[in-house]
Amino acid sequence: MELLTSLRKNTLGISIFAIVTAGLIAITQVSTKDQILENERAQQAKALYEIISRDSIDNDLLEDVIHIEVPELGYPLAKIYQAKRGNKVKAVIIPVISPDGYSGDITLIVGINADNSVAGVRVLSHKETPGLGDKIDLRKSDWILSFDDKSMTSSNDSSWAVKKDGGQFDQFTGATITPRAIVNAVSQALRFFKLNRDLLLSPKPVKEAS
Repeated sequence: MELLTSLRKNTLGISIFAIVTAGLIAITQVSTKDQILENERAQQAKALYEIISRDSIDNDLLEDVIHIEVPELGYPLAKIYQAKRGNKVKAVIIPVISPDGYSGDITLIVGINADNSVAGVRVLSHKETPGLGDKIDLRKSDWILSFDDKSMTSSNDSSWAVKKDGGQFDQFTGATITPRAIVNAVSQALRFFKLNRDLLLSPKPVKEAS
């Protein structure tokens, strides 16, 4: 009987502990949800405004978005940001997923000006080799800035390749796959922009999928 009573007490204690713990976790999640969303928004804004400076536009990049199906860029439905001044779209920022990284997918954003030139490129996430492929990260190298102001003369512009492949962009010593993946991803974004230029530069909101 004493053993049974002890087991019941222990079971009750464990149950109460589990309930209290679950309640505390739920309260913590609710109380920190807004802060997490705010932090994510701040990080997103930082990357966008590194490409398009705040003082060059008069709209909120995070709010002025259109949604377009772009499976060729890795997104079934992509959120594309419009940079406006005087209700005229001067540039767009397009998200791209490159599946060709050495260690997996590389996610990036590509800013493209209305004149078809590159406003800027930033890598958001990757798993490339430290000391080699991670030079695509602006914190490691300024290589990513080599795309600034570049444009594509045609959809099959051979200069849009790393130098090892006869193009204009440097590869990394001991690592060609990673820069090649980025060059290909940016060129894909430029082709997409040219094909959809009128839609992307329209200041009128595009009806989003329900």
